[in-house]
Formats: sequence, C-alpha cells, structure tokens
Amino acid sequence: MNKTILDLCGGTGSWSKPYKEAGYDVRLITLPKQDVRDYIPPENVYGILAAPPCDHFAVSGARWFKQKDAAGTTKEALNIVDACLNIISKTHPIFWALENPVGRLRKLRRHILGEPRLIFNPCDYGDPWTKKTLLWGVFNLPIKNPIKGDKFLPHTILSQKVSKNQITKLIQCGYLPKNYQEVYGELRDRKTIRAITPQGFAKAFFEANQ
Repeated sequence: MNKTILDLCGGTGSWSKPYKEAGYDVRLITLPKQDVRDYIPPENVYGILAAPPCDHFAVSGARWFKQKDAAGTTKEALNIVDACLNIISKTHPIFWALENPVGRLRKLRRHILGEPRLIFNPCDYGDPWTKKTLLWGVFNLPIKNPIKGDKFLPHTILSQKVSKNQITKLIQCGYLPKNYQEVYGELRDRKTIRAITPQGFAKAFFEANQ
C-alpha cells in the first residue's frame, strides 16, 4: 500500500491506527518529535487527519479565554490550526478531516472551515462515553453504531489525575490505545486521556474513507 496518510498533531496515533494496520504509509507528525509548523509534506498525500490541541478552544475552559487571549496563547494555538490547514491546502488530499471538541474554534476559523461536516459523540460509534466533537473537512461520513447509556463507563473512572491501575484498566478495556504509556509515560491527567481519538470512531472513519 503506497497511499500516504498524514496524522497531524495525532499524539498516540489512535486516529490513524486503522490505516497503519491496513498497510498505508502513515506519517505521524506530532510533538515532541515533530512540529506541524515546521513540517514539509511529501507529494501525493492521499489523506490527512488533523487534531490540533483544543486546550485554548474547548468551551470547558471558557472562563480563561480572556486571559489566554491577552497572554498570546490563543494566537499560538491558532498558528497550529493554520499550519494544519496550510498543509491540507498544499497537498490537495483525496480526503481530509480536522477535529476539535465543542468550543470557539468554530467561530475563530469559520471563514476558512465553514460549518462542521459531522458532530458526534464517541458513543455514536460504540465507545462507552460522551464528548461532543466537531469534524470539518472533505470526507465520507462514517456509519454510526450507537450504544446506550447503561453501557457507559462511570465518569468517576476519569478523575483529574488517573491512577496507574486505572490506566492499565483503561488500556485493557480499549478506552486507551496500547501505546499510551509509550507516548505519554507517566502523564495521567484526565484532559490528555479524553483527547485521544476513540477507537470505535477511528475504525468507522477508516472504513468510510479508504
């Protein structure tokens, strides 16, 4: 398989994992090893998955927006988003998608992104939790496979700092990818864990966009 997939800001590579397992040439461009702002993409890119950090956009942190704007962190975060969009513009992939949770990115880059093509929760694709997420781009809509709330993992399993034992359990039940500790080491905060692309959604997206 010589189709190249760029996974921008992908962390553990969970979103692109089905492509890698299917033999695609997956390039994971993510900190700390690579910065999308410095990345020069190859020719003939087939697909792009972009998940720029949501720290300064998510509605859950709205009470700090003014402080972040004043400190310049919002501008820096938008530079990362713009770098992803610039790579997409340069490469003209067959499909592309940019992900972010509900928040102000929808407003700050509306003139470029337009309206989201898909709004979903992980439970729409068989993963037992909720986190409303927006997806912009040019792609085929993944087929949903929803589950009911009585099958959800308890919210208490994700406290502000998750224990090592909980990390192990989350890996075993499929909530976290097997390479979580390899990528993040001892990092056990709730925000990082919830930012990882759910495997049910990743699989459904792959099946719809090959």
